[in-house]
Amino acid sequence: MTQPVCDAIVLAGGRGSRMADPENPAAPHEVDKPAMTVGGRRMVDIAVDAVTSCRTTILVGPTRTGVPDHVVQTRESPVGGGPVAALAAGLRSLDDCAEGTADLVVVIASDLPFLDAATVESLIGAVSRSHTDAVFARDSAGRTQFLLGVWRHAALRSALAQLDSVEGAPMRTILPADHLVIAVSGVDDCDTPADLLAARLAAQQPETLEVSDALERVRSRLPALPIRRISLQDSAGTVLAEPLISRTALPAVDISAMDGYAVCGTDPWTLRSDIAYAGTSDIAPLIEGTAVRIATGAALPRGATSVVRDEHITRESDGSARRMPTAPQSDDTRRRGEDWLPGTELVAAGTPIDAAVRSLAASAEVFEVAVRGPVRGRVIISGNEIRSTGPLAPGETRDVLGSVLPEYLAHCGITVVDVTLLEDSATGFRDVLTRTRDVDVIIVVGATGGGAADQLRATLAGIDAETVVGRMRMRPGGSQITAALPDGTVVLGLPGNPLAAVGTAMLAAPAIVDALTGRTVRPSRIGLLSNAAEVRSSTPRIVPVTADGTRWRADTRVRTAHLAHLVGRDALAVIPAEVSADEPVTILPLPHH
Repeated sequence: MTQPVCDAIVLAGGRGSRMADPENPAAPHEVDKPAMTVGGRRMVDIAVDAVTSCRTTILVGPTRTGVPDHVVQTRESPVGGGPVAALAAGLRSLDDCAEGTADLVVVIASDLPFLDAATVESLIGAVSRSHTDAVFARDSAGRTQFLLGVWRHAALRSALAQLDSVEGAPMRTILPADHLVIAVSGVDDCDTPADLLAARLAAQQPETLEVSDALERVRSRLPALPIRRISLQDSAGTVLAEPLISRTALPAVDISAMDGYAVCGTDPWTLRSDIAYAGTSDIAPLIEGTAVRIATGAALPRGATSVVRDEHITRESDGSARRMPTAPQSDDTRRRGEDWLPGTELVAAGTPIDAAVRSLAASAEVFEVAVRGPVRGRVIISGNEIRSTGPLAPGETRDVLGSVLPEYLAHCGITVVDVTLLEDSATGFRDVLTRTRDVDVIIVVGATGGGAADQLRATLAGIDAETVVGRMRMRPGGSQITAALPDGTVVLGLPGNPLAAVGTAMLAAPAIVDALTGRTVRPSRIGLLSNAAEVRSSTPRIVPVTADGTRWRADTRVRTAHLAHLVGRDALAVIPAEVSADEPVTILPLPHH
């Protein structure tokens, strides 16, 4: 059968009054539904992508940026005239730009967050196989979606031509008597805030990942911070975004490597009375057969052919100097550029800037560097029961992480700018997650599970954050979540139990810093357990360990409600499921002072 020619009209002009937030009087009474996002994508883009197989695509609604260049944009007349007016405008644009009349016209609205090309193809196939004038989709609730269908071009044109006016006309006035409705999955629309939240929660799909897969996903999915040029003295905690290139040679000129004598020619040498000191440049040139005392680091006078160190020289009574007969014929000159020349790459991009890198840059006359970072974090301790000061009421718990978690995060490369206690409420979480201007990462302790008081996941879905890692196959800490807010700020959700929170932070935070700074990923430190049989489990675990000779001894009984098991321990170990005595484990050294 000949493949039918198919065009598409995407309706993206509707402003949803039912989508307004009833709990927020200051919110607009109507919102631009097609511009709202699900899974990080605008619903208008989802609709346009679903009809990529069509010959010509007409987008009806306000002019939108970011749509493909091949999409023709137009506006219904009058503006806000409803879906029938929008269809009429779409047909007029097809007449202007299409090469001949299409057999079929796909008509879809831009409020279907899970619409895809396969669904559209199934509708095209259904109308092609039938003798009906149109085919429409039925959603999971049994509702017919008259703005998700495929029309025969002639039938749609005829239906519109029979109307006296298209303005405000409901879709039922143009429905052909001969049409087919078929059940299609994944085509529920978004009309209300509850619909939108449900769609965003469904888009998260928090699959449980193995630890290595989770960390790799974090490193590959999170975009790096912008590059900044800063002074070398302000570069603590940053990572080189560009290679460190020397601006000058080192040494910049020929200099003496030792205290000794700068000489010209062969001995004996007539010794001059002046001395070449480091930092001086006015020493007179040497001529054949002369020498001058020279200090370590001093520039060689012009005419000098070599430097002879003090212990290789003997001075004669007549004022001359000779090389000792037993001394080697060595030259203690450091020649210009012996260490590097201008333009030499000294340190690769992706290297953290530490004291050694700063010193090296200064040696190369580099005083401004291109960097990413430092990574700034905000710690949120969630829970109505958490108290930092004052006596505890029955059922309340002391904040035991707010003062110590910044130290563990600093060890991972995150500088904490503040710590806040937060009660469990959707409003509180939304406020915190939208106050991101001065930080790159928000670390939330608690509220990562699925309990009645756990608000983090629902709040992230409500603001359409991208879930990068929803869960890890790890105990404790499997409920952790790593997400990216629409503005790029990263959210790291940690379990509420203290040991689980610290362990998960030590595991996940370095990967976040790697991604944000472009830091070169270093091989994991690994080791063998001396008591693998005692800690073997069907699930990967993160356990405190102590150095035990050439191996590591893991704690066999661990309580997560406090940090007692970190006292006196050297590291945490990520222990694979069913670990054997000869199977390496990943070692996460703990910060110690």
